[in-house]
Amino acid sequence: MWPSLGERRLARQRGPAAGTIAATHVWKRFRADRGRRLLRDELQLLSARARGHGRGWRWALRDVDLAAEPGEAVGLVGSNGSGKSTLLKILTRVTYPHTGRVETAGRVGALIEVRAGIHGDLTGRENIKLYGTLLGLGRRQIRERFDEIVAFAELEDAIDRQVKYYSTGMQMRVGFAVAAFLEPDILLVDEVLAVGDATFQHRCLERMRTVLAQGTTLVFVSHDLAAVEATCSRGLWLRQGVVAADGPVREVVNAYRQSIELEAESTVQVSGDLRLLEIAIDPEAIDPEDPELLQDMVLAAVNEAIRSAQELAASRLGGISGLGAGGLGGLGLPGV
Repeated sequence: MWPSLGERRLARQRGPAAGTIAATHVWKRFRADRGRRLLRDELQLLSARARGHGRGWRWALRDVDLAAEPGEAVGLVGSNGSGKSTLLKILTRVTYPHTGRVETAGRVGALIEVRAGIHGDLTGRENIKLYGTLLGLGRRQIRERFDEIVAFAELEDAIDRQVKYYSTGMQMRVGFAVAAFLEPDILLVDEVLAVGDATFQHRCLERMRTVLAQGTTLVFVSHDLAAVEATCSRGLWLRQGVVAADGPVREVVNAYRQSIELEAESTVQVSGDLRLLEIAIDPEAIDPEDPELLQDMVLAAVNEAIRSAQELAASRLGGISGLGAGGLGGLGLPGV
């Protein structure tokens, strides 16, 4: 049964449920670096402008869509510079898109940088209270969660020390503990967990699973693909600011892995002898009464392998000299 007109108006007034993320057709660009203010650099810039190659814009995100429902866990993967952190900053409204529409419903807790939301001149205790207030929590709510935050961050002996005297790992622990224990509707976590030790990383992942079970929406950016698969149900692969894949996390991560492997293979450097490791011949094609036929088949397979290697070398490495049908010694192939 379709909802009545009054029910639809009430739904629009209430808005989306807390924890909903809706980003559609998001574009973001940055102006190229200004560089040094030296006369030589200015002359080079003027020369480039005269040729029509002046300082322009670099697109960090291009037509990116991201939608997440309350309680959903989305993992963002991609190489450095693909736009993952930029997208998180747009979701937290640290920066704004050039074009597109971004809507988030509810409180947003973010750990994008190690000291994001943490003031170095304040103590750990003061930072927890300040961050909770910025999230819209009352003093009583912050006080009820304070001991849990301190215990999780393992900062009982340093909670009244200024944060600027904390190590990088300690700053990350207090930042994550505050972001995760103040019950945000949306939790955004960047790669900063990498600065923690293995034990604390495991505890962070367990905490993220706990907040997910409580209905918090998670957007997790990490180069640890195993952690992304274990934590998230959906994956989004960004490649040069464009969505390359969006779907079940295992499928997206596998596609990203294959892309990395293909890129690594295309840049591999080969030197020295080429060794033929294996020749596969269909057993049904072998005539046991004709050993010369088997020898001809082996030599044909070797020549085919040499030809393929030469074509590959010509396209990637500029050719391999001294390799031909008679160069079986360099292949490590015994005499036939």
